Amino acid sequence: MARWFIRFTLAIFLLFFGVLFGMQEAHRGMERMRGYADPSFPSVIDMKKRENGEVEAAVFGRPVVAGDLGEKQETIRELKTFNLFSRLGQLFADAVTALMEMLFSLVGRVLD
Repeated sequence: MARWFIRFTLAIFLLFFGVLFGMQEAHRGMERMRGYADPSFPSVIDMKKRENGEVEAAVFGRPVVAGDLGEKQETIRELKTFNLFSRLGQLFADAVTALMEMLFSLVGRVLD
């Protein structure tokens, strides 16, 4: 199971970066077809090195900052709201699990 999960995760990452690469290549193709770079079409991935040695990255024209991830995680923690449908789904799954366990135990007793 662990080998399958590792392979599955690697395949997902490969496909994700393949999609990003394909979008970047399509962007470059559009620029070559037009013959000029149009600033209204931001590059998919844009990486620039600053004078102080830091690397600045942007995805779809939006800058990617390492602090963004921490801020988003903190926002998600603050928004720990009650999700009715999630709770109902969990209760339904627990009920079905209990029902099936009881059914299998009864069938096991009858067959013994």
